[in-house]
Amino acid sequence: MKELKKKLIITCIIFVVLAAASASLYALFYFNIIPRKIYTAEDFGIETVKSEFDNDDDGLDDYTDILLSAREYIKTKPKYKSAYYEGGYPPQGEGVCTDVIWQALKGAGYSLKDLVDFDILYNTEVYPGVNMKPDSNIDFRRVRNLLVFLNRKAESLTLETDKIAEWQPGDIVVFEGHIAIVSDKRNKKGVPYILHNGGQPVLEEDAMSRYSIVGHFRWNGFAS
Repeated sequence: MKELKKKLIITCIIFVVLAAASASLYALFYFNIIPRKIYTAEDFGIETVKSEFDNDDDGLDDYTDILLSAREYIKTKPKYKSAYYEGGYPPQGEGVCTDVIWQALKGAGYSLKDLVDFDILYNTEVYPGVNMKPDSNIDFRRVRNLLVFLNRKAESLTLETDKIAEWQPGDIVVFEGHIAIVSDKRNKKGVPYILHNGGQPVLEEDAMSRYSIVGHFRWNGFAS
């Protein structure tokens, strides 16, 4: 009887260890900590679209600037912190998902804050998240406001991720309560990675399917 009890205990311990190991491996895979093979548009015969605009005259088209600027920003590994800041901008080293977007557009020569504030000021009624009282300290850092702004000012594109050629580097993708820049890296199905900050360990990752997509946009040189 004692021997049987001992075997049962050992079996339970092994089961718990295996379950924990399996959960850990799943978490490592889910959060892209385990390296995966990265594909590019060329691997799927997809032509990378370039913008006709170079707003900051740096020799790079806007889409490329948006992509590279987002990547440079996330390389700083900003700590995820949601807060209200006088002046609107968070201090260096802190941020949320929307900060990836204005940083990306800033690198292409656009002030997203100014553009959003201006549109809200003169079209407050179309921004349900503003409640008829604009606040330039936070409005441009709210996903629901950016969704309205992008629907008004950017090119709206497919929400279907299986249409892989229609997803291009530098595009902006809006999810339920989240937002990101589309990467030039792709997974084995051709679905692009995203550059984003949701507090996850890897900020450029294969995570498009993790969220519910509500908007997909391309910035086409709206005057700064």
